[in-house]
Amino acid sequence: MSPRGSGQARQRRATLADVGRHAGVDTSVVSRVLSNDPILNIRDETRERVLASVSELGYVVNAAARSLRTARTGTIGLFIPDFANPVYAEIISGAEAAATARGYALVTGSSGASGATPQTYLDLLGQGRVDGLLLAGDALTPAVRKALDEFNLPYLLLNRKMRGSHRFVVLDDEKAAGLAVDHLVELGHTRIAHLAGPAGADTAQRRRAGYLAALKQAGLPHDPDMVIAADYTPEGGVAGMTQLMKLRSRPTAVVVSNFAAAIGALGAARASGVSVPGEVSVVTIHDSPLAEFLVPSLTAVRMPLEELGRRAVDRLLSRRFDDAVEEVVTGPIELVARRSSAPPPAGSKRKAAK
Repeated sequence: MSPRGSGQARQRRATLADVGRHAGVDTSVVSRVLSNDPILNIRDETRERVLASVSELGYVVNAAARSLRTARTGTIGLFIPDFANPVYAEIISGAEAAATARGYALVTGSSGASGATPQTYLDLLGQGRVDGLLLAGDALTPAVRKALDEFNLPYLLLNRKMRGSHRFVVLDDEKAAGLAVDHLVELGHTRIAHLAGPAGADTAQRRRAGYLAALKQAGLPHDPDMVIAADYTPEGGVAGMTQLMKLRSRPTAVVVSNFAAAIGALGAARASGVSVPGEVSVVTIHDSPLAEFLVPSLTAVRMPLEELGRRAVDRLLSRRFDDAVEEVVTGPIELVARRSSAPPPAGSKRKAAK
């Protein structure tokens, strides 16, 4: 007997009208929200209510029909520096959730081991194969920007600002670095170093600014030898921490700009015979589920990475191509204290004051 004859009713797929009734809006509003009509003038709460109804009812956009009707592909691209960096997993998760809620697919690529560039992906995707592009890291070179302009392709920088571009969504990196320093100051540290990330990285510059501002607020001097540029990789953390541990008057605490680099910093301290947190405390910007299982477990500033991904997709799809988008995702940002941070060794404050 066929499933139809078994008496089991096939579940009816939700329609635009169903979504409209559920959200309390006209069907045309639902359609325009899902097609990201740039001239649709509705409240953010209404837009969010429509998207919530789409998700709750399981409404699925007919991508083929929409493509024929609107000349859109229903696909957006996200280019990141490295899939191995756990920070990007959360960003991708948030971006994918937001894209799916709007009936879009997310295509993600990276430079990583392949050495691909944003230009490579633009060449592969070709004109008209995606409806927009999110660029993380140092992806927006002059050549890439020229190609984006030629394709008339909307883009947003993801947690990066760049001179001449007014389209970005970033995290409050200054606040994050400040929270890390404040935590260490409260523990009694006065010699606080900073593994600041690559010298040319916008995120590194913002985190360094937050670190310096927090030192000044605490009345602590800035020692240039205590700020080391370090790549956002475990290898970068090893190199930077090794350099700090060789200082004649070494720090009792280190704020690391990136989770991957912090893993390397812990390894370098261990290899140098330096106890964490007995001799030096370590705090990182960005948290990860892995932090709880490191030895010692890693104190971290938790950032709204998923919200960054969601907000970037929302702004990419809801704003005009030439609209300025200059947004800072301010929270929630919180410090998660674990075993890698503790009061400084006995006598360290006396030595620092000499």
